[in-house]
Amino acid sequence: MAAATTMVAACSAPPNQTADDALVLADPYEDESLHPLMGFAEEGMGKIFDGLVTHDAQRRPQPGLASTVPTPSADGKTWTARLRTGVTFHDGSSFGPEDVVATYRTLLDPKAASPVASSFRMLEGVRQTGPDAVEFRLRHPYAAFANRLTLGIVPSEELTGGRLESSPFNTRPIGTGPYRFTEWRRGERLVLTANDRYWGGAPRIRRVTVVFVPDDNTRAQRMRRGDFDGTVLPPALAGTFSEVSGMTVYGHDSADYRGVMLPQKNPVTADLAIRRALNLAVDRNGMIRALLAGRGEPAYGPVPQVLSEFADPAAVFRHDPAEAGRILDAAGWRAGDGGVRARDGRPARFTLMYPADDSVRKALAGAFASDAAKVGVRVDLAGLGWDAIEPRMKRDALMMGGGTPLDPDSVAYGLLHSSQAEDGFNNPGSYRDATVDAELDKARRSTDTAVRSGAYRTVQRRLMENPPWVFLVFLEHTYVVRGQWSGYQPVVDPHVHGVLMWGPWWNLEKWSPRG
Repeated sequence: MAAATTMVAACSAPPNQTADDALVLADPYEDESLHPLMGFAEEGMGKIFDGLVTHDAQRRPQPGLASTVPTPSADGKTWTARLRTGVTFHDGSSFGPEDVVATYRTLLDPKAASPVASSFRMLEGVRQTGPDAVEFRLRHPYAAFANRLTLGIVPSEELTGGRLESSPFNTRPIGTGPYRFTEWRRGERLVLTANDRYWGGAPRIRRVTVVFVPDDNTRAQRMRRGDFDGTVLPPALAGTFSEVSGMTVYGHDSADYRGVMLPQKNPVTADLAIRRALNLAVDRNGMIRALLAGRGEPAYGPVPQVLSEFADPAAVFRHDPAEAGRILDAAGWRAGDGGVRARDGRPARFTLMYPADDSVRKALAGAFASDAAKVGVRVDLAGLGWDAIEPRMKRDALMMGGGTPLDPDSVAYGLLHSSQAEDGFNNPGSYRDATVDAELDKARRSTDTAVRSGAYRTVQRRLMENPPWVFLVFLEHTYVVRGQWSGYQPVVDPHVHGVLMWGPWWNLEKWSPRG
C-alpha cells in the first residue's frame, strides 16, 4: 500500500478557496443514475446510501445498516441480518426490515430489469423474520455473500414496480447515508450536504460538490489553479504535483486491472497459439515504467496479489518474444508481407477497441499493439464510444477494466465462467474452459478458505495454459489533494469509478479540516 508521496505545507490560499467545512472535488466520470439498483455504488462507500454491510480500511466486512455482520447457517444457504434501530432516511421516514425486503425483492424482479441482478443469481429470496430481522435464502452456499450486502437500501415507498430505468429515484435519491442529495446538474456538478441525523454521527465536512471534468489535462490545470480540493489523475500527470506547495499526491494500490479481452468468435483471437504468444510478447513491466510512471503491478489474471490468500504468485507469463515467435511458427502462422504473419491465407490481424476518452487505456492499447507487431501480429486500434463498443465485443478485442479487492468470486466468475458468456461485460468473449468452470463453481460454493484458495490457484494456473485474455496491469490509483484535512486512511481500491466512492474520500464522513 502506497501512502502519500509528497506533502508540503501551503504557503498561501489559492484562488477560489472553499469554506473550511466544504470540499470541491473533480471527477472524470458521471454516473447515469444515482439508484443503487441501477448500479450506483454497488460496492458501497456511496455516501448517499448505506448497505447492510460496509468495509474497513483492511477490507474486512463491518456492520452498516445491520447491527452485526450477517453470518450463514450451518448449511451456508441461509443468512440472517439483524438491523440497526432508530435509523431514518433523509426524508425523515424510518428505516426497517420492510425496506431491506423491498430493495432485494425489486432487485430479483425481472420486470425491474436491474443491471446488477446478475451479481445476485445465488439469491433465491428474502423475507422479514422479526421487527428488526431479515432472512436471505440462497440457492447454494456462497462464502462471499456478506460482501454482496453493500448494496444501498432504498425506501420501500420508492419501489413502486416497473422498470427501474424510468424511476424518478434515479435523479432524486433518498438514502440513510452520511450525505443527503441536494442538486444534480447533469454534465456540470453534483452537490451533497451533511446528514445531521446520520446514525454514525454527523459529518464534519458539511458540503461536498463534485464537478464533472472528463479531460485529464483540464482537471490538472484547474486543480493547479485552485478550483478544486481534490481529484483523480493518471499517474504521470499526478506526479507533476509532487513539488507543488500545499498539494499531496496519494497513491493507492488497487485490484483495478486493465487487459485485452480476446473474443472466441474472432477467427484470429480464437486461436490458442495467438493468445499464448501475445501473453509472452507483451512487456508488462515496460508499460508500467513508461506509461504509468512506475505506478502499478503486472497482471496475469483477474485475481490481484492484494488477495494474498487466493493469489498464486507463480502463475505469471514471462516476457519472451522469442518463445512467442516459436509458438506461432509451430501453429502455422508464418511471416508474410509487411512482417504480418498469416495462416491459410488469413493474416494475423484483429481490431482492438478502447474508450476514446480514456487516456490510460489508449496508451496501453498502443503499447500492446507495438509489442504484438514485434512478433508478427497486427493490431488495428479503434477509439470509440461505449455505444459503438458494446455491439462489437463478440468479435473485436477490447481494452477492458474491472476488479475488486473484496473477494475473487466477484470478478473471476463473471469474467471467466462459461455460463456468463455474452452477458453484457460478463465474459463478453465467450471464453469456455471446463477446468476453469469446475474450479470457479467449487470456490463459490465452499465456505472453507483452504478449499477456495486451492480452487482459485488452480484457475490461475489453468489460465497460463489456456489464456482468455492478455491481462496487462493492476493500476495504482493516483489522487491529488489540496490543503490540510484529517481523517485520511489508505485503502486498496476497486475498479469502481467516482471520487465519492473509494479512493482518499472513501471515509469522508470521518474527515475534518485541520486547523
